[in-house]
Formats: sequence, structure tokens, C-alpha cells
Amino acid sequence: MNVYVESNFVLELALIQEQSASCEKILGLCEAKRIRLVIPAYSLAEPYETLTRRHKQRRRMKQELDAEFRQMARTASLSEQLGGFKGLTALLISVAQQETQRLENVRSRLIEAAEVVPLDRSVLATATQYQRAHDLSPQDALVYSSVLSHLKRVRAPENCFLNRDKDFDDQNIVDELAGYDCQLLFQFDAGYSFISAALG
Repeated sequence: MNVYVESNFVLELALIQEQSASCEKILGLCEAKRIRLVIPAYSLAEPYETLTRRHKQRRRMKQELDAEFRQMARTASLSEQLGGFKGLTALLISVAQQETQRLENVRSRLIEAAEVVPLDRSVLATATQYQRAHDLSPQDALVYSSVLSHLKRVRAPENCFLNRDKDFDDQNIVDELAGYDCQLLFQFDAGYSFISAALG
């Protein structure tokens, strides 16, 4: 069974979000060689862009809060009350470092266990077509092109494409994937249930 995932799967694991337990189980099945996990190369790079954006926002927020607290601390009656907030702003930076470390760990596991679909000339060329045909963003078109490229080359009796991006929620995409025996699922929990049922 081919299980296709994209950037949101990586972020779900790295940020330990609400469906990360299902993602962890899916990755575990891949590491145990019970399924073939397939991820576009682009989806291993894109999460870094997301985290970089978030970390810049947090640094900006920390600087603004620190400046505001310094200003407020000039008022003698507030100075003592504001002491606890210094730890809060430091937390913004330490969380960013933890997220980056977890992302690097997840990426290493995926590179080791999953099949990575390269971002080659064919994927880039067809991505432009899918972008127009399905009104996808350039990023989603690259992911979709990668998934279809692999589905055409590596046939399996049952496949699924797991994501949390509703941009793929298009009947034409659902039908196109179904033509390759691939089910589109929008929840990682639902994906794990589907995989478990297929494995028996």
C-alpha cells in the first residue's frame, strides 16, 4: 500500500498537533515496512518556510512585548508584577528552537524510511498543468504532480493521499486519484483508520 503525505503531515508530527498520534503510528508502520510512505521532496522543504515565518513573528512579538514591559516597568507599582512576564517572552524563543529540532528529527526519520518523490523536470512541467486545471496554488500543484507521478509509476492495489489541506477537496481531483485506486482523506486520524482496515 502506498500512503502519500505532504507538508502538513510533517508539521503535524514536528509541532505535536492534535492528530500527531495517528501520524506517528503511520510513520511507525512505514518504519516497520508494513506500508510504503511516499512524500514529495518539496514537502520536506516547505515546513521550514512555515516555521521560519512563525519564528520571525514570535521574535517580533517578543521584541514588542519586551519593549512594552520595559516601558510599563518604569511605573513603580507595576515593576514587581511584570517580573513573571520575562519568562513568557523567553518561552517564545525556546519553543521555536524546540520546534526546529523536532522538525529536523522528523525529516531525518522520513528521509530514512519513506520514499521521496524527486522534484524533477516532469513533476515541474505537469505541476503547471494541474495548477491551471484544478485551480491549485503553485505549492499544492507541485505536491499533486509529485503524487500523480508516483502513482503512475508504482502501482499498488490500494493507495491513499492524506492531507489537511482543503485545497485538494475537488471532485475532479478525487476522481483522478480514484482512477489510480487512491483515496483522498482529509484527516490523519481517518487515514490511520483506513490504513489499519486495509492491513487487516
